[in-house]
Amino acid sequence: MALKVELKPHERIVIGGAVVRNGDARCRFVIEGNVPVMRERDIMTTAEANSPAKRIYFVLQLMYLDRDIGPHRDAFMTLVEEFMTAAPSAWPHINTITKHVLDGDAYKAIKATRALIDYEEELLSDVLRPERLRQNRDHGNEPARTGGRSPHESRHPHEDGSGSMGHRPL
Repeated sequence: MALKVELKPHERIVIGGAVVRNGDARCRFVIEGNVPVMRERDIMTTAEANSPAKRIYFVLQLMYLDRDIGPHRDAFMTLVEEFMTAAPSAWPHINTITKHVLDGDAYKAIKATRALIDYEEELLSDVLRPERLRQNRDHGNEPARTGGRSPHESRHPHEDGSGSMGHRPL
């Protein structure tokens, strides 16, 4: 099946492992054949893969562009296990992604991972909301830092709070 592509001026695209950069004008062309194709806006760099969900996306991108899931399977499984340990509520997303990987369709897995990235951002924004941070602090889940010392800090740097000269808890 042919794929019609339109590129903006200077936009890049990966076609079958080669990076193609457009010139100064818009361009349209058709790709015939079964090769991996990724637009510049969909490509994630190692620097951009700065969260667990984005690292999953990055590994899936490698699977897709290499046209071989095998070499990246262990990294994918490790990342998925770590994500599920941290956020078990992400199971529906992880299940969909994993199903596509097992079917050998890394492209569909990449598309499904966009929803996982959005879900991860929702989870993090909920945890980092100012009222949530205050609530955690008020329930003793986070030490209040109002200029005083935390319960683990003593007046003297080498005391452990019990009066003995031991190590402070970390």
